[in-house]
Amino acid sequence: ALKGLQFVTAKVGNDGWAAVEKRFNHLQVDGMLLRSRFGKCIGMEGSDEFAMQMFDSLARKRGMVKQVLTKEELKDFWEQLSDQGFDNRLQTFFDMVDKNADGRITSEEVKEIIALSASANKLSKIKERADEYTALIMEELDPNNLGYIELEDLEALLLQSPSEAVARSTTTHSSKLSKALSMKLAPSNDTSPLRRHWQEFLYFVEENWKRIWVMTLWISICIALFIWKFIQYRNRAVFHIMGYCVATAKGAAETLKFNMALVLLPVCRNTITWIRSKTKIGAVVPFNDNINFHKVIAAGVAVGVALHAGAHLTCDFPLLLHASDAKYEPMKPFFGDKRPPNYWWFVKGTAGWTGIVMVVLMSIAFVLAQPWFRRNKLKDTNPLKKMTGFNAFWFTHHLFAIVYALLIVHGTSLYLTKEWYKKSTWMYIAYPVFLYSCERIVRLFRSHDAVKIQKVAVYPGHVLALYMSKPTGFRYRSGQYIFINCRAVSPYEWHPFSITSAPGDNYLSVHIRTRGDWTSRLRTVFSEACRPPAEGESGLLRADLSRGITDSNARFPKLLIDGPYGAPAQDYREYDVLLLIGLGIGATPLISIVKDVLNHIQPGGSVGGAEPGSTGKAKKRQFMTKRAYFYWVTREEGSFEWFRGVMNEVAEKDKDQVIELHNHCSSVYQEGDARSALIVMLQELQHAKKGVDILSGTSVKTHFARPNWRSVFKRVAVNHENQRVGVFYCGEPVLVPQLRQLSADFTHKTNTKFEFHKENF
Repeated sequence: ALKGLQFVTAKVGNDGWAAVEKRFNHLQVDGMLLRSRFGKCIGMEGSDEFAMQMFDSLARKRGMVKQVLTKEELKDFWEQLSDQGFDNRLQTFFDMVDKNADGRITSEEVKEIIALSASANKLSKIKERADEYTALIMEELDPNNLGYIELEDLEALLLQSPSEAVARSTTTHSSKLSKALSMKLAPSNDTSPLRRHWQEFLYFVEENWKRIWVMTLWISICIALFIWKFIQYRNRAVFHIMGYCVATAKGAAETLKFNMALVLLPVCRNTITWIRSKTKIGAVVPFNDNINFHKVIAAGVAVGVALHAGAHLTCDFPLLLHASDAKYEPMKPFFGDKRPPNYWWFVKGTAGWTGIVMVVLMSIAFVLAQPWFRRNKLKDTNPLKKMTGFNAFWFTHHLFAIVYALLIVHGTSLYLTKEWYKKSTWMYIAYPVFLYSCERIVRLFRSHDAVKIQKVAVYPGHVLALYMSKPTGFRYRSGQYIFINCRAVSPYEWHPFSITSAPGDNYLSVHIRTRGDWTSRLRTVFSEACRPPAEGESGLLRADLSRGITDSNARFPKLLIDGPYGAPAQDYREYDVLLLIGLGIGATPLISIVKDVLNHIQPGGSVGGAEPGSTGKAKKRQFMTKRAYFYWVTREEGSFEWFRGVMNEVAEKDKDQVIELHNHCSSVYQEGDARSALIVMLQELQHAKKGVDILSGTSVKTHFARPNWRSVFKRVAVNHENQRVGVFYCGEPVLVPQLRQLSADFTHKTNTKFEFHKENF
């Protein structure tokens, strides 16, 4: 209780009176602070209505009726709000609710403060059910049906014992948590900068050694190829005319051929999925970084193009045109007895025009692949906005089919190389192009038949859930993803989505958040076949063909799928303990993992068994995971409807709490803040009486505000000493640096090893 009802918190007014006074001086009008600016002045931004109610209660207590404050009056208000005494805070809160100042709170006043608290915390559903929750509070605090509650009743509610679950958790872990305080988690006090930097370097190498050796090998090969070709042309007669320009151009060309071949391999998804699923190569090769490596190679191609084309166009050709007759003599076998008449002669030649066209096409594809253009982040007023977006990225990337054709023509039309066996461009790219072509053919045939849609649900937060029949022979692992195509939306676009069903389920499901044109249109076409949910069903709209329930028996559009493809989260089975962290719709691949762990729970609470559907040698691969922690952070209360069924299933089947679920609603102010105090009371009452959380609608209690990630890691480290913990994160990249750093810190300073994996989001 002493931690609750805080009007001054870490984020409100913690900067003290001096800062409040400074804001007063900025906001005042003729020495007066308006009531509407009170919240901003004390640092309570974003809760103007709540702040004005505070203003009214404080003014009412002092018999003030005016709507403005002097600086002295503001200081008096501030001193009461910042008073850390519990009785004072309780009285202040009571006065906010007791609008007629008669010392009694009626049900109507309770309803008003519930609506006010719900609005301040952006909880529209609680506001809609204010009557129900008012009755709940009055039933608890007014058992004699007097029609009102008093200060002592409110105090009793705040001072009640913690819930049984919390008490049990606290008792169980108290000794271990105290031990965690003695661990060496604080930053090192080593004053030697050299020793500190060396330790940081060792940590970096330990965490990134896979990336380091791959990048070192790639850079070494590029340098070796450049030097080899550079020296080769350094010793040819052409060097005496074109000098280091031609040596640089040819060295860059050799690296270009290598990189143009290599850039295709990271996007051969079927091959990579097969290798990481069927072999142990993933132990030394960072397949999770395949797209990042693709981008790095593309950057290498850009550097090679700049050096090769730049040296030829600005240096080689002008030097040859201006060479003396004596110097030109050795060049006659390559350029003819008659010297090229002008610069245009080089450009219009086969090698010239193919090179220029390739540069133009590659430049267009490279620019439109940048996140700023691919995700269409340009302003609406920008005339280039219509030329950007995913479609522009997708179609321009397929221009590389033309680029590779021109590359072969370009490589066979060299001026300075006449022997066919020395024209090695086709030798570099033959196998990668063949492999990539096979990949596309496999995708074409595999995605030919449409899947059967079984069920559709449209949820709050612009989320569409699709439940499909599982194609014959379709096997996948939790954490993997598929590509989806809907001809009714766009015949050419394929978009990736994480699979939310578990391998043991007899259906295939995805949850899609509408964040762009394609997903918005997809939601629209499926919504047309849905109807409002029946009593007890979640979502805004639903359709279930297995029950014949649609809107006028409307038909669903056809869906094609391609996959499954490997992703970082699929390696979860290799860890003793899982720490799954999802932000918003980023929970999708992690939900599949939760369901798979649930399916492997055996009588007695143990977890084990082989992979579902595995045969032969695969049966020997045991399910190693023994414990899972799932943290889901979302801004909107409606988001909990997306996976309500999974939450209920875990609560029903996981009797021994192998899976620990933690839902966090970040729109609600942290526990202890006066703005969320009543929400906390309601949650405790609802859960105690009905066993259901007021936000999630499940037995899983929702926490308010974002988790303290350091405390989360500390708790896992204490509970699982000498074990490997797989940390899997999917969500916005803003949290990645913190989670990666915490994984490293706890790995190096405790005897629990945390391995961080980031899902490409």
